[in-house]
Amino acid sequence: MNDGVEISYAEQYFEELQRVMVYLPKEGIDQIAGILLRAYDGGRTVYLCGNGGSASLASHFACDLGKGTAYCNGGKRLRVLSLTDNVPTLTAWANDSSYEDVFSEQLRNFVQPGDVAVAISGSGNSKNVLNALQAAREAGATTVGISGFQGGEMKSLCDICVIVPSNNMQIIEDLHLAMAHSIFRIVHSRISRRTMTASSAS
Repeated sequence: MNDGVEISYAEQYFEELQRVMVYLPKEGIDQIAGILLRAYDGGRTVYLCGNGGSASLASHFACDLGKGTAYCNGGKRLRVLSLTDNVPTLTAWANDSSYEDVFSEQLRNFVQPGDVAVAISGSGNSKNVLNALQAAREAGATTVGISGFQGGEMKSLCDICVIVPSNNMQIIEDLHLAMAHSIFRIVHSRISRRTMTASSAS
């Protein structure tokens, strides 16, 4: 793997993190938040997937979106599910079919037109993530990518793909988490604002 800038001291790492952060595609991050808000308004479901650190982020992001918005709008909830969390199902598909199918086969049980599939991959080339995006597209779902490097093959399967402009996987993963938190805060704030406006009007 090409890790980009060599890091020998903590100061170098954080300087590199700050440098890359400046070039994050902020408009794309706002667009992802808008897609999730439309899914919320339409009662659609958001599915997340990824491998390794991206699997952890898929779980984290699903927790933030699902629980974190639960009290914003009189009980209406954002329907969100991380496909990384059901270990028996993951291992069954990996064993009986292929690890490349662990997310796409789960999606085929549930995904509907108008749903949203969010794929997280530092390289953008993880085959199981690509298969999940393809299954989502075939079902008429909106596909969202969060990636790094040059976006990999994932770019061509996404309606929107936000790419961290770095070749360092740890920098990419740090900023993926920051992006997820920013998206959550945007979604939370907009839902809460609507609720406050409705309460004031009544």
